[in-house]
Amino acid sequence: MTTQETIKKTGSFIRNSATIKILAMGVLVLVLIIPTAMISSLMRERESRKDSVVQEINQKWGNSQTITGPFLTVPFKSFYKDEKDKVKFNIRYFHVLPKHIDITGQIDPTIRYRSLYEAVLYNTRIHMTGSFTLPLLNQYNIDPENVLWEKAVFSIGITDMRGIRDNIPIKFNENAYTAGPGLKTTDIASSGVQSVVPLSPTQKDSTFSLALNLNGSEQIRFIPVGETTRVNLESTWPSPSFNGAFLPVKRQVSDNGFSAAWNILHLNRNFPQFWVGNQYMVEDSSFGLRLLITADIYQKSIRISKYALMFIVFTFSAFFFSEVINRKRVHPIQYLLIGLAIILFYVLLLSLSEHLNFNVAYILSALAITTIITGYAKGILKSTYFALTVFGILVILYAYLYIVLQLEDYALIMGSIGLFIVLTTVMYITRKVDWYSLDKDQNQ
Repeated sequence: MTTQETIKKTGSFIRNSATIKILAMGVLVLVLIIPTAMISSLMRERESRKDSVVQEINQKWGNSQTITGPFLTVPFKSFYKDEKDKVKFNIRYFHVLPKHIDITGQIDPTIRYRSLYEAVLYNTRIHMTGSFTLPLLNQYNIDPENVLWEKAVFSIGITDMRGIRDNIPIKFNENAYTAGPGLKTTDIASSGVQSVVPLSPTQKDSTFSLALNLNGSEQIRFIPVGETTRVNLESTWPSPSFNGAFLPVKRQVSDNGFSAAWNILHLNRNFPQFWVGNQYMVEDSSFGLRLLITADIYQKSIRISKYALMFIVFTFSAFFFSEVINRKRVHPIQYLLIGLAIILFYVLLLSLSEHLNFNVAYILSALAITTIITGYAKGILKSTYFALTVFGILVILYAYLYIVLQLEDYALIMGSIGLFIVLTTVMYITRKVDWYSLDKDQNQ
């Protein structure tokens, strides 16, 4: 055998060897990971853009609100001796939380649009009633005579003051007050409203009521400051997500809205009813709900993109087995074009879903890619039977992916079962293929 014949035979073996073809397909799959990663990055970029637009809308309307209180802040004199043994005093503050508090509220949601994006906003009207019981100050080493009772402050913590729509009328011990901006201290909340409500050390129990008209966005939370805190909320929003440190004891959710009720005791949280200064952080005990948009196209698109590699491998496998069974060759460039078509599905899905319903966008994108790959298979292999086989495989894959997307809680088990079925099918179809003979035949 001459050198030229040896080179020609070796080149023919490399072109036609099943082993070399599998290695080449593996390299192509690795190459296609690059555009797949770029598309995933594009999806995250679009999601980040949406988040920034929504945040801008929220800031102008009112951000997520957390309501703390009401609570009493009372100043007292704390005496000490300086370095010259002269008696001086500082003004310190102790805080009293309610004996009980009842909160009822109606949340009226609205959706605002800017360009392609939507933001969930709400207006809530909240009514609070409850009572305070003054503690025995002697037990806390505070002399009642040093307390400035006439300067006691009734306070409510509100995270975003821009959301306040009306004046806040306060009724305390049958006296009417109007809240003003700012808190006496930031020991309990960082922002909010307050009103001076003179106290009497001889009157241990005090009652209150107030009304809030508040704008916010996406989420509303409360901090259970009462020894007993009861919250009842209603809304026409059909998809709430209850979150925070406590879940509702009762809730009803339907397409027409929801209602929820919380009942929380002071024993359920990690701070007392009375303390001095800023000894405790109350934010960890907050609870409430988020108004969800269930059709978050970016989260769904990112989840689907994780299956791109599986689609490429399965589709490549179908064409490869066609080569093995039908003795027809598919060039690596043709594999590359097929892989790029599969990746194009995710770009189409993202772009269409920003303008159409996500399910409609999914069907249109899957139909477009299935059509061009099926037509391409018919063109390069000249086999109607194989083209229909590719069509069936793609339909099954896209239908399976859609089912996995809908069953988020069962995605892992569905994926495992699906891969098991595919592997079993491949092993059954190729059980009689002599892989060594394929390379041997090509070498002869």
